[in-house]
Amino acid sequence: MPPRKAPEKHGRTAKPRAAGRRVESVSRALRLLEAFAVLPKPLSLSQLAAAAGIDKSASQRLSNTLLQLGYLQKFQGGLVPGCKLLDRSYDYLRCSPLISRAYPILVELRRNSEERTSFSIFDDLTMVYAIRLESKQDAYYAHLPGRRIPTYCTSAGRAVLARLSDAQVADVINRSDRKPLTPKTTVGKEESRAHVERVRRAGFSLAIEEVLIGELVVAAAVVDGGGAPVGAVSLAGSLSEWTRDKFARRFGPMVVAAAQAISGN
Repeated sequence: MPPRKAPEKHGRTAKPRAAGRRVESVSRALRLLEAFAVLPKPLSLSQLAAAAGIDKSASQRLSNTLLQLGYLQKFQGGLVPGCKLLDRSYDYLRCSPLISRAYPILVELRRNSEERTSFSIFDDLTMVYAIRLESKQDAYYAHLPGRRIPTYCTSAGRAVLARLSDAQVADVINRSDRKPLTPKTTVGKEESRAHVERVRRAGFSLAIEEVLIGELVVAAAVVDGGGAPVGAVSLAGSLSEWTRDKFARRFGPMVVAAAQAISGN
């Protein structure tokens, strides 16, 4: 039998529900916390209000609430993010099946390679590091989980872009803020698209000094059950220890295997 039509109410098709309205007080509180992404230092109340685009009286009320809840804390005469935010980061990581699946595979990749291994999440114009396992010579600051890097010019980002259509690739590149991170960062649109084509042919991405001078990185995309890219596995080494070709031959297949093991069935 043919499927039955859904009944109409009062002779008219039911209208879709309107999108939920944003709660402005919640939005402003989050803008206060996001101000530290631009100014990562202790901020006075006036500085915080200006950075968040909120008037000082509202900023004071919201800041007091965030202080009481532990999402802000006082430090050297200013305000900084509170350690309660780490609880929410922990919640995110332990609630993600993707992170749970990736972690033991990243540990094994780090053990076999002895180089820095990472898992990053695809978030439109940026990749967000969720897992960072340091190598024997890594420094602390640049490799913290939660750091964002551009999608269009990084090894992890290009691995993801290679799984998208040409139109989607062009859209990401066009909307990106193509400011060089190093003198070696690719910023041109045509050059960026050419990098993605090379990834499609090779099966993995290789970037040289695009984010850090002296660093080379291979990466492969992690996809969901439908084949859409959701993140990337990457492995970074030093140009003082590896040539481009040797690094790619040694670690390219390893990141591909790790990414396939994490990807959804």
